[in-house]
Amino acid sequence: MGRLLSTRRRHPLAAVGVLVAVLFTTGGAYAALAPTTSQNVQAASSTQIEEGRQLFAIGCSSCHGLDGEGQVARDGEVLGPSLIGVGAAAVDFQVGTGRMPLAAPSAQAERKPVSYSQEQIDALSEFVASLAPGPERPPEEYLDPAAGNVARGGELFRTNCSQCHNTTGQGGALTMGQFAPNLTGVEPRHIYEAMLTGPQAMPVFNDKTVTPEDKRDIIAFLDSVQNEPNPGGLAIGRVGPVAEGLWAWLVGIGLLIGMATWIVTRSSKA
Repeated sequence: MGRLLSTRRRHPLAAVGVLVAVLFTTGGAYAALAPTTSQNVQAASSTQIEEGRQLFAIGCSSCHGLDGEGQVARDGEVLGPSLIGVGAAAVDFQVGTGRMPLAAPSAQAERKPVSYSQEQIDALSEFVASLAPGPERPPEEYLDPAAGNVARGGELFRTNCSQCHNTTGQGGALTMGQFAPNLTGVEPRHIYEAMLTGPQAMPVFNDKTVTPEDKRDIIAFLDSVQNEPNPGGLAIGRVGPVAEGLWAWLVGIGLLIGMATWIVTRSSKA
């Protein structure tokens, strides 16, 4: 047996076989012990979720509960709705536009300066998303106005949105003290998220009702409208010739009536 092993050790391929065995052993041990990319991502996500949990406990739990289950006062008034299942998109919209945290109870949360940094908003979004599955934040490919079809976006907006937001996104009054906000200056991401989650009085336009491509076209239309110049100087709500004609009647006819009254008064005194 010893002579056989000695003979095999002298074989020309013996060194190669040993090298291959060592490489396989080392590689297998590294694969078994080294953390994988998914594990690294999971660890980073866990850290972000924990950071979001702490931020939520400080700034949101007084209304929404420590675990996002919502809060109801003793008199039955809802202090804050449940956030379980609303998803990261809803949090990114509400907090990213300054609507949350809510300064005081009102018929509708209004856009105001943002209270958190984007990193903190991301952490809050990940924490709420970890409570239950919900709408995720939109991919960047659907947020570029330059990639959308402006004409088609205008048709979609007039069909689905203009009843509340005006034909050019200038907003309008609703019932019960609520209103459709002006969409001028709103980031594409927040427009997409609003359609996806349906905040407050707005209906939900999920990706089956209004596809991601449709949403991108609507964003392109709104971007083109707000960048369109006003040749007359005043936008007058951007509702077209009706508002301009009304302005001409009120101001023009008003001036004519005033001048006629002044002439008649002067003539009677003479």
